This record gives sequence, C-alpha cells and structure tokens, in this order.
Amino acid sequence: MFVGVLQVELVLDRAQSLKDKRQVIRSILDRMRATFNVSAAEVEDMDKWQRAVLGFAAVSNDQAHVSVLLQKALHHLKRHPAARVVHHPVAIL
Repeated sequence: MFVGVLQVELVLDRAQSLKDKRQVIRSILDRMRATFNVSAAEVEDMDKWQRAVLGFAAVSNDQAHVSVLLQKALHHLKRHPAARVVHHPVAIL
C-alpha cells in the first residue's frame, strides 16, 4: 500500500477578508475531492486571509498511480485563477 501526501502553500492575492479566503478554499477543496478522489483539508494558516496551506492524500496499491494522481492535482491547482502556488512538497510513503 502506498500513501501519497501533497502539501500546497497558496497565496490568495485577491482575498480581502477571511470570508473571501474561505470561499476560494472551499471551492478548491470540493473540486479536488470530486475530480481527483483525494482527501483534502486546510492544514495551516487558517487565520491568515491571503495565505493557505492545503493537504491532499491519496492511497493506492500502485506507487506510480499515486504519484501521477498528485502531480495532476498539483497541475490543476497551479491553473487556478484566484490562488498562486508558492510551495508544494510531495511525499510517497
């Protein structure tokens, strides 16, 4: 069994309040869960309105599948118009 973990640090340049941030983050997390079938949550910087750290996890019996899935998820996030990816470590356990 292989577990892939992706941690993504985002900058939300357009967010003017925590409410703006929560709307964007909720949208991102819901879309990632639905599109890539991953577990997803905001894991750090919850009180900062222009920064967010999101965590994603995927489990499979194939290491390559987990790696490709998380890379596709990261590519999808990098194209998001309201969030800029600044750091994105990936680990396969």
